[in-house]
Amino acid sequence: MGNYAHPGSLVSTDWVEEHAADDNVVVVEVDVDTSEYAKGHAPGAIGWSWQTQLCDTVRRDIMSKTDFEKLMSSSGISNDTTVVLYGDNNNWFAAWAFWQLKIYGHEDVRMMNGGRKKWIEEGRAMSTDAPAPSTTSYQASEADNSIRSFLSEVQTAVQAKAVELVDVRSPAEFSGELLSPPGLPETCQRGGHVPGASNITWAKACNDDGTFKSHDELHSLYTTAGITGTKPIIAYCRIGERSSHSWFVLKYLLGYPDVSNYDGSWTEWGNLVGAPVETGA
Repeated sequence: MGNYAHPGSLVSTDWVEEHAADDNVVVVEVDVDTSEYAKGHAPGAIGWSWQTQLCDTVRRDIMSKTDFEKLMSSSGISNDTTVVLYGDNNNWFAAWAFWQLKIYGHEDVRMMNGGRKKWIEEGRAMSTDAPAPSTTSYQASEADNSIRSFLSEVQTAVQAKAVELVDVRSPAEFSGELLSPPGLPETCQRGGHVPGASNITWAKACNDDGTFKSHDELHSLYTTAGITGTKPIIAYCRIGERSSHSWFVLKYLLGYPDVSNYDGSWTEWGNLVGAPVETGA
């Protein structure tokens, strides 16, 4: 697909329509608005909730390895299954699911280019039936934390100026004018951004139809803002979900070798006593 670094990480809506019923393919919808799936989805697609299934519901963390294995098993996914993810809002939360599948070592994960928006706009079939897949016995790998940054690592890298930081939030969040997007409760005590970060809003990576922009357009978007990959790249947002979308773009579409997602993001940094903060554009 195009001249992306890893074109196999994307599939078209045509491909999904043709292969969704294949024995070794499982299609999963992950939406920001978790009520969308029940209103209608690609036939045969399973629905995952980011609020209850893709996170630890007690402590602030992603799924544990055990919970990940349970989710994959109950979804009818085996270790060799091709998992195709898609969702609303330009595949925002589909990318967060993609990142977590890669943390736990699932090999064949793909994103449906254009997501739910493109599927609907093309007039493709929708279903309200929720599949009941047969349970599998899934064995996850130990967590690959090379694609996940923790606070201490970000602090060390920022102090040493040894990293390229991508703040994927809106300009108003980046400048400190807004603490969080309207209606979202998890927030911070101080607005602004991590010193030295470049503001490249995550949604700029997509066209109006929800598909990803071309390799050359994406390359220009990031290099113009000073993101070149000559140092490790860390993406962050408010709580780490929007930045997983940018992580996908940087790692799988542009091919930068050392990219991680700081999922503590601004709610952690902006609440930390004594953390350096910059404000303004």
